[in-house]
Amino acid sequence: MRKNSRLSPYPIIAAALFAVVLMSSGCTPKINHTKGVYMLVDTSGTYTEELNKAKAIINYLLGTLAPGDTMAVARIDTGSFSEKDIVAKVTFDQRPSVANTQKRAFQKQVDGFVSSVAGSSHTDISGGLLQAVEYLNEAGSGQKYVLIFSDLKEELARGHIRDVPFQLEGFHIVALNVTKLRDDIRDPKNYMQRVDQWRDKTESGGGSWRVINDLERLDNMFSL
Repeated sequence: MRKNSRLSPYPIIAAALFAVVLMSSGCTPKINHTKGVYMLVDTSGTYTEELNKAKAIINYLLGTLAPGDTMAVARIDTGSFSEKDIVAKVTFDQRPSVANTQKRAFQKQVDGFVSSVAGSSHTDISGGLLQAVEYLNEAGSGQKYVLIFSDLKEELARGHIRDVPFQLEGFHIVALNVTKLRDDIRDPKNYMQRVDQWRDKTESGGGSWRVINDLERLDNMFSL
């Protein structure tokens, strides 16, 4: 009796499927889940009286961010497009014990800043935002947040030009504690126009915009 010389196709199909799985798994890009948070703190005029609230927000962030995340705090002053205005910065170590030590050191740096800061004569919010974008892009964070702790009233010094478009794709801009000025109380349109102006700048640059004035709702900050 002549034996059938045909090979069973099943081992061949199985091997082919296994190769496809290996190839597809090797090509799947890894998702970067790390957060990068850059907080801009207004130091102009009477807004320095709000800095204890800024400390509370920073403490909340230190308790929320995880190993591998990046955080920086910078002042908004007369010319904010400068690394010299960064008060504290860190990328938290993957080891929780080391990350906790870094958080305590960060908190100490912020405490020193708040206790000694002098009010600035002008408010370069745009320069601070440009610096924040540059910093977080270099940090390579998967989710990028810029927090602006300010009344959002920009006052540039003579000679400072900030008419450049913001490149904010992938960035979440969150305005915090946007206090109402004396003129806002007389005419609320001033307040609304100021907020809308920054929303337009953010969204035209491809970013998302949000305002959180109730600091009891900080737990919603990252639910964008």
